[in-house]
Order: sequence, then C-alpha cells, then structure tokens
Amino acid sequence: MLLVAYGFTYETDKRALLEFKSQISESKRVVLSTWNNSFPLCSWTGVTCGRKHRRVTGLDLRGFQLGGVISPSIGNLSFLRSLDLSNNSFGGTIPQEVGNLFRIKYLYMDSNDLGGEIPASLSNCSRLTYLYLYSNHLGGGVPSELGSLTKLVYLYLGYNNLKGELPASLGNLTSLRNLGLVANNIGGEIPDDIARLSRMVYLELAMNNFSGVFPPAIYNFSSLEYLYLYSNGFSGSLRHDFGDLLPNLRMLHMGKNYLTGAIPASLGNMSSLRNLSFAYNNMEGEVPGGVAKLTQMVYLELSLNNFSGVFPPSVYNLSSLQYLYMFGCGFYGSLRHEFGLLLPNLRVLLLASNSLTGVIPTTLSNISTLLVLAIQNNSLTGSIPPGLGNVRGLQYLGLYSNYLGSYSLGDLEFLGALSNCTQLHTVNVGNNRLGGYIPSSIVNLSTNLIYLSLETNYISGSIPHDIGNLKSLQTLRLHENILTGTLPVSVGKLVEMKELILSSNRMSGEIPSSIGNITRLELLYMFNNSFQGTIPPSLGNCSHMLFLWIGSNKLSGNIPWEIMQVSSLVYLGLESNSLTGSLPNGVGQLQNLVRLFLGSNKLSGKLPQTLGNCLSMETLSLQENSFGGDIPDMRRLVGVKAVDLSNNNLSGSIPEYLANFSSLEYLNLSINNLEGRMPVEGIFQNDTKVFVFGNKNLCGGVRGLKLKPCFAQTPPVKTSHSVLSKKAVIGISVSISLLLLLFLASIHLCWLRKRKKKLLSISQSPWTLGAFHEKLSYGDLRNATNGFSLGNVIGSGSFGTVFKALLPGEQNVVAVKVLNMEIHGAMKSFVAECESWKDIKHRNLVKLLTACSSIDFQGNEFRALIYEFMPNGSLDMWLHPEEVEEILRPSRTLTLLERLNIAIDVASVLDYLHFHCHEAIAHCDIKPSNVLLDDELVAHVSDFGLARLLLKFDKDSFFNQLSSAGVRGTIGYAAPEYGMGGQPSIHGDVYSFGILILEMFSGKRPTNELFGGNCTLHNYTKSALPEKVLDIADQSILHSGLRVGFPVVECLTLILDVGLRCCEESPANRLATSEATKELISIRERFFRSRRTARR
Repeated sequence: MLLVAYGFTYETDKRALLEFKSQISESKRVVLSTWNNSFPLCSWTGVTCGRKHRRVTGLDLRGFQLGGVISPSIGNLSFLRSLDLSNNSFGGTIPQEVGNLFRIKYLYMDSNDLGGEIPASLSNCSRLTYLYLYSNHLGGGVPSELGSLTKLVYLYLGYNNLKGELPASLGNLTSLRNLGLVANNIGGEIPDDIARLSRMVYLELAMNNFSGVFPPAIYNFSSLEYLYLYSNGFSGSLRHDFGDLLPNLRMLHMGKNYLTGAIPASLGNMSSLRNLSFAYNNMEGEVPGGVAKLTQMVYLELSLNNFSGVFPPSVYNLSSLQYLYMFGCGFYGSLRHEFGLLLPNLRVLLLASNSLTGVIPTTLSNISTLLVLAIQNNSLTGSIPPGLGNVRGLQYLGLYSNYLGSYSLGDLEFLGALSNCTQLHTVNVGNNRLGGYIPSSIVNLSTNLIYLSLETNYISGSIPHDIGNLKSLQTLRLHENILTGTLPVSVGKLVEMKELILSSNRMSGEIPSSIGNITRLELLYMFNNSFQGTIPPSLGNCSHMLFLWIGSNKLSGNIPWEIMQVSSLVYLGLESNSLTGSLPNGVGQLQNLVRLFLGSNKLSGKLPQTLGNCLSMETLSLQENSFGGDIPDMRRLVGVKAVDLSNNNLSGSIPEYLANFSSLEYLNLSINNLEGRMPVEGIFQNDTKVFVFGNKNLCGGVRGLKLKPCFAQTPPVKTSHSVLSKKAVIGISVSISLLLLLFLASIHLCWLRKRKKKLLSISQSPWTLGAFHEKLSYGDLRNATNGFSLGNVIGSGSFGTVFKALLPGEQNVVAVKVLNMEIHGAMKSFVAECESWKDIKHRNLVKLLTACSSIDFQGNEFRALIYEFMPNGSLDMWLHPEEVEEILRPSRTLTLLERLNIAIDVASVLDYLHFHCHEAIAHCDIKPSNVLLDDELVAHVSDFGLARLLLKFDKDSFFNQLSSAGVRGTIGYAAPEYGMGGQPSIHGDVYSFGILILEMFSGKRPTNELFGGNCTLHNYTKSALPEKVLDIADQSILHSGLRVGFPVVECLTLILDVGLRCCEESPANRLATSEATKELISIRERFFRSRRTARR
C-alpha cells in the first residue's frame, strides 16, 4: 500500500525505486546495476537528488532499452521534479499514482509501448510545464481535466490512438506555446475556446479527423510560427487577410484537406515563410504574384489542385527554393529558358501531370544540386538536353508521356551523357517520340540504376550486348518499340531484375537460357515478337515469377515441365506459338495460377486430370490446339470465370458440374467432338455465354443454342402384326423422305439464285473490299472477340453490336461492328457505311480499318466492319455516367474546355462532310453515343449506317432504313422535317448538332422526362438565357477546373446560343456548320487563349 503525501523520507525514496526496478526488464542488465544497497541512492544511475534534503528530485532513464511496466511506486517520489522514461519499451499503462507527483514540472514518457488512457489524475500535477506522451499506444480521449494545468507550456500527445473531440477546456492553458496532437483519430471541429491560446508558437494537428472550415480561432495566434493541419477534413476557403493575421509563420502545411477558393494574396506578407504546402486540396485560381516576396522559401508544394494559368511567374523569384512540387495543378504554357539560372538551388523539381508545352530548358543543367527531375505527363516537345549529364548528383529522371524526340537517330544521345550521373537510380522516358538506336554507352550508366524505361517510343536496332553491366537493374521496360535482333546472353547477369518487359517489338532468335539466372524475376513479358526455338527450361529457376507472358512468337517444342515447378505463377501466357507435345501433368502444382493461356498452338494429347488442382484459376484458354479425350474433372475450380476449349478434338459429354460454377461468365466448347445431352442449368441457361457449335452429336439445351432435340429411345413392342407393320413403316418413311428431299432441294435452289443475285448486286456496287486493308474471316473475328462474348461488348446500334477485339497479328485493340442480318435494312446499312467511308478521311472520323463479308459456322451471312478502337468510349457515357455500370464509368467529369473542344471537333467533321467531300454527305444520326473519344479526349464521329450521299438519295430506301433502325435511338435528335417526310439533308445534321451542344452543356437529354408537349430542350434552354444560364447548366462544369473570376455565364451563354441557332425549327434559319465551327473556335480563343486539354 502506498504512503500518503506526508511521511516520505530518503528511505522511502529508495524503497520506491527498488520496487520500480523490480518491474523492469533490461536486455543488458548493466544500466541499473548500481541500484542496490551497496551504493548510495543519490549515486544510482539516472538518479538526481536535492542538495538540502537528499531526496530524489530527478529520474532520467531515457534511451536505456528498458522494458516491463511502470510501477505505481513511482508516485511515492514526492520531491520529484523531472521524470524522463522516454525512448524505451515500457508497456502496460501509465499508473494513476503519477498524479501524486505534485512537484513535478517535466514528465517525459514518449516513445514507449504504453497503452490504456491518459490518467485524469495528471490534473493534480499543477506545476507541470512539459508533458510528452507521444509515440505510444494510448487510447481514449484527451482528458478534459488537462485544462487545469495552467502552467503547461509544451503538450505533445501525437502518434497515439486518441479519439473523440478536442476538449474546450484546453482553452484554459493560456501559457501553452507548443501543442502536438499529430497522428491520432481525434475528430470534430476545433473549439473556439482555443482562441485564448495567444502565446501559441507551434500547433500540430495533422493526420487526424478534424472537420469544418479552417479553424477561426487560429487567426488569433499572431505569434504562431509552425502550423501543421495536413491530412484532415478541413473545408472552405481561407480568409483574404490570412497572411496579415499570421505574419510570423515559418512553416504552413495544409495539404490533404478539402480547401477551396484561391491562395490568399496576403500570403506574400509572410516574409519569414520557408515551407508552404497546399497539396491535395480543391483550391483554384492563379498563384498570386505576392508569392514572389517570399524570398526565404525553401519548400513549396501545391500539387493536385485545380489551379489555372501559366506556370506561376512569381516562383521564378524564389532563388532559395530547394523543393518545388507542382504536379497535377493544371498549369499550362512553357517554362522560361533561364529556369535553371533563376532557381539554382533546387533539389527536387516535380512538375508532372500539367499541360506544359515548349521545350525542356537547357539551363536545368546549371542546377548542380538537383536530385529529382520529374516533368512527365505534359506536352513537352523538342529534344532531351544532353546537358543533364552535368547534373552529377541526379538520382531520378522522369520525362515519360510527353512529345519529346523527333523519331530520329540523335534522340537518345542524352543517355550517353547521363553516365556522368553516378547516383542515378531511375530513368523513365517512355511514351515519347524518341527514335534511333539505344547507344552502347547506356551500359555505362550508374551502377545504382534500378529502373530503366524506354517503352512506347520508336526505338530501333538491337539491345546492347553488354546490357548485363547494369547489375543493380530491377526493372527494364523496352516494350512497344521496333527493336530487332536477339536478346543478349548478358541479360543473365541482371540478377537483381524483377521486371523485364520486351513485348511488342520485332526481336528474334532464341530466348537465351541465361535468363534462368535471374532468379528474382517476378514479371517477364516478351509477347508479340518473333522469338524462335524452344522455351528455356532454365525459367524454372525463377522461383519468384508471378507473370510469364511469351505468347505470339514463333516458339516450338514442348512446354518445359520445369515451368510447372514455379508455384508462385499467377499468369502464364504461351498462346499463339507453335508449341507441340502435351500439357505437363505438373500444371496441377500451380496452385496460385489465375490465368492460363495456351491457345493457338499445336498441343495434343489428353488434358491432364491435375488441371483440376489449379484452385485459383479464373481464366482457362486452351483453344485451337489438338487436345483429345474427355474434359478432365475440374469440379474444384469453383472460381473460374472464363473457359475456352474450342477448336480441339475433345470428346465425351459436357460435365454437369459446370452448371454449378456461379462465377462462370464465358464457356466456349465449340468445334470439338462432344456428344450427348446439353446441361440446362446455371450458365447453360444463357445462350450468349455458352458456345457449343461444331459439335454435331450434341443435343438438347436451351433454344438459342440451336441444337437438335434429344429423342428418348423406347423398346419395340412386338405384336402379331409386327412384320407387316415394319414393312409398312419402311415404305411410308422412304416415300416421305423422297418428297421431303425434293421439297428441300427446290427451296435450296431458289435460295441460291436469290443469294447469287444479291451478292452480284453488292459486288457491282461502287464499294468493294479491295478498298480496305485485308479480308478477315468470320473465324478470325470470332476468335478476336472471344466468341463474340458479352464481356467484349462495348456498344450496340440500330443494326448490330460492337465488340472489342484484338485481331491476329495486330498490336492494338480494334472495334468490330457486327451487323444483325436478320434486321431488315442491315445489308443496306452495311453497304451505306462502306460507301460513305470509301473516299473520306478526316482526323475526327473514326477510322475504318477493314471489313468482313463472310459466312458463319452455321452457313448464315455474316457482315462486320472493323474500326480503330476509342479507349475513352462514347461521349454519352461521359455526359451521363450515372447510367453506366460503375466499373465502366469515367473517373471524372468533362471540364467546360473539354466539352467545347469536343463540340469543335464534331462541328469541323460535319463541315468537312457537308462541304469538302467530292459529294456532300449527311450523317443523319448525330448523337452522343455516335461521338467517340480517344485517349486524349479528341472526338471522332462514328456510325454511318444511315449516312447518305445526297446526290444519290433514295427517299424510300432512306425512310425504310430509318424505320427499321428503330426511331427510338434518335428521337430528340432527328430534325423535325424528317418526321414530316422531308428528305435527308445537311440541315438535318446541323439540327442534331445543335441538340448535341445543348445536351453537352446542360447535362440533359432531349428525351428527359422534363420535356413534353411544347416544352423541349430547345425552349428550356432559350428561356434561361442569359440570366438563368447557371440554373440550367450541368453543375459538374461549374466545379471542374475553372479559374477564380472566370466569366462562366458569358461563356456558356455564347456556346448555348450557337446550339440554339443550329437547332431552329426551320432548316433555312439554321447556322451552317462552317459558321458554327468558326463561332465555337472564336469562343475558345476568347476565353481559353486557344488552350486545348492536357494531351492535345
């Protein structure tokens, strides 16, 4: 039992410390070796005694690697003024008895493993000046009782698990100068009571859950020098006099909040400011010119906001700046030539993901202190300065995704110069326009180099033979170039390599067995080359391999069984080679394998039963081989999503257990020798997910599979008339069969005559397949679209469905429009679209690559058109993302400028079709779903199924097709005169384009439920201009990157006025497309200074 406050003596201090020691564990057992009766108490390690009473006044055990718990006996040291147990491993809780230390001024228990709550009894320590409890595991809330410690000057409770809200009682700590609560889970708003802490110099509330606007109370801290509020939920804008109210700030970190508005111009009055961060907010406007006065600035971070304007000129005045982070800010324009002379002390320069243009300033080579140069994801042009090699301390060079280079031989000269940068660890210049050969001097780059990427350029020649000299290399990315030659044997020296990507080049020769020396390799992509020979068995040594993809080459021989020993494999792709032999039994050891691609080889034999042991399998693709026998037992692969065993020699029946696979979305068993009754449960109920054609002995199944019925066999019934009946039946059957054959023959003859006549008429039309690249078969397209699976569908139109496909021998994805020949007018639509494409070419038209006129595997006519693929989908999905599946939705909304650019793109292509082709063409179906966006959000008009050469107009044909197309798809967009029998014309396109503009900037379809009767999208918009334009505008436009003070009302009014004049009811009153184009371009030049989007 502890003694009360009186009665403590020298001896009670000794007993208290010995009790304290008994609860301690120390690894070396020497620190507290003096703590025994053989030594005087005041000579014990860490103990300080008072001169008068020889009582313990100080205990300093910091950093002694002590463990155990803190004994309650510590509360008996009644003369204790300073207790320091920091930087040890004490566990347990802080004993309540610490509150008995009424004389204590300094209490340090930081950097331990203490748990529990902060004792409320600390409020008894009324003389406490320093309280350090940070870096523990303390929970609960901040005790309101701490508000009674009015002499407290330093309070640090950061890096714990504190929660709840900040108690208002902390406002009583009027002596407080430093408050640190970083990295807890404290939430709510900052109480106004803390405004009384007017002596505050250091305030750190970062990495919590605080919310509300920027705390008004902080504006009262005129002495504040350090303010850290990053990683919270603060919102709203900062006061315009922010800098005047907090003039002494040296560090201001407000990143990772939800702040809006502009940077206050008054920040320029903070003459002592050295560190400033507003990164990861929603701030906007231009960086104020007053920033130029912050001449002591060392660290400036504004990344990931919605700023506007050119690169801030004020930054050029900050000659002391060492760290500049401005990625993803929305800045445009070029960097000043003297950049490196004006900012000579930079260590980190990060300007990635803006819209910067122009060249890389050569003066960057004058920044001798530069460690990191990252200007990727911009629109820079010109060459990469070889002078960067003079920056000898450079560690990171990131210039990827620009337009650097000129496709010429000298583009890679800078690589040789970089050999002077001995600390260089990363070089990433992929996705540019770099041409020429990889210089042999690249092997002299820094021995510290771990990442080298030259991907997606126009680099030719071969990989230098001594590439193996870069022995620290962990990632080498050379894919999507035009490299030739062999893979050097020295690659086997790159023993630290984890990622080697050489895909989509023109490399040849054998894969060297030395590649097996790279035992740490995790990812090897060599697909889409011309490698020959066999797969090296040494790959089995790569025991950490996760992704192995060497498909689409010219490899032969067997699949090495050694690969099946790499149990870490997640992805194995060996498809489209000439591999022979069987699938090794060892495949069952690949327990982590998710995707297996062996299709389009020459493999044979029975599929091993061990395939059923690959329990992680999701995709199994073995099509176009010569596998035979039964389908192996794979009932345990319950997570499989796609199975393709088509084009093999498999026999036996289809396993019933496949119907139980709830994740299975695609099953292709076509063109085998399977037989028996089709299952009808599970996936087999959906004929769009199951493909079994080409198995002549299958029967039953759902109707859509079009299999023959299964007839039950019944035993014959014997009677006295059985012989006679048998003869009669035979005679009748023969007669009926002959009549049936004659009937079918006559029908077939008529069909052949009609088909010949139809094909003859098509072949005599002005369009022929010869106008395109090469002919494709139905089988080619079926394989390229995974059997026309739903998973490949990217859209549908009036006459058919559009699939995403990868054609044989192609590197890029394409779009395949398959026409539904059962719909009346589909053939005419096919011919019309081809006719329209024959002689036209414009950068804003989707490019037609080739076409297919073939017969499917069931003898039906098949027509398809193959277009370039638009990765950003249709304008429709960007305007109405709520109507799209969540996985397909764009990650953001279109800005006002991006919408204006798209409108200009569509207007310019219509102007071309109407006035600049050999014969005027009306598209007849302009709407958002027919406007596709490429990876740079450039618009491309598609779908010419209704298009008409106006000099060859056939009225009846047009309206038949319009009807058969289903007017539903174009209601609201079709010109009103079409509904009254008017002929298709360029004026009809202008009307549709006007409606398109109104929809793009209002966010409302013309078929919206708001509209009906006399209320149309046109009238709705017209009635709102100009006073209520913001009421009808798509609200997402108003929150996406507009600078402060942008005249959005005037800009939107002018754009919508163009739309209204395009969709006037009378064709004679509509704008011409040439006029609309000019007006829209004029609007862009006026409000955006001709600025396009980031990649345009």
